[in-house]
Amino acid sequence: MEAIQLYKHLGEETRLRILLLIAAEDELCVCELTAATGESQPKISRHLGLLRQAGLLEDERRGKWVFYRIGRDVDAWAWEILATTLKSNPDCLAQDQKRLAAMGSRPKRMRHCSA
Repeated sequence: MEAIQLYKHLGEETRLRILLLIAAEDELCVCELTAATGESQPKISRHLGLLRQAGLLEDERRGKWVFYRIGRDVDAWAWEILATTLKSNPDCLAQDQKRLAAMGSRPKRMRHCSA
């Protein structure tokens, strides 16, 4: 991925929040992202599609849930930008994480081995 592409995605607030939330939580599904951000399901799904198409996210279906995580093929420099943003701005997701923590009936995570 070229730097300009990454910054175009990070320059849109909802996509930035989605990427940072997923980076902080390891993986999230659409319902968790809608609860955390307060955005509509169609809006979140549209942004997830763009991020997946760009190679920034990958998804995995488990039963009725589709979980999104940062793509395994994301360049190290791009991942470092996300990690540095989270580390340098600890309060940037405070409201989103508070809403996520208050969400009832979050999907259960099944530990899986990628070996």
